[in-house]
Amino acid sequence: MDIKEKISDIVEQIKKNPNLKEDFEKEPVKVIEKLIGVDLPDDIVEKIIDGVKAKLTAENIADAADKLKGLFNK
Repeated sequence: MDIKEKISDIVEQIKKNPNLKEDFEKEPVKVIEKLIGVDLPDDIVEKIIDGVKAKLTAENIADAADKLKGLFNK
């Protein structure tokens, strides 16, 4: 299993579904295991959760920066 690929897949699914994002924020382990469809060891699940959170945060920061650029370019 390629963890980076799984993280990217999960992030895309979460971005497309606001309810899933809300569930992930409340119960990340449950959501990850549901999306992957496999019961993984806790240490692997935690790494995936950390990766998903980091990627979502980075994308939110990039989106905010793009919006700020738009304000200053007008």
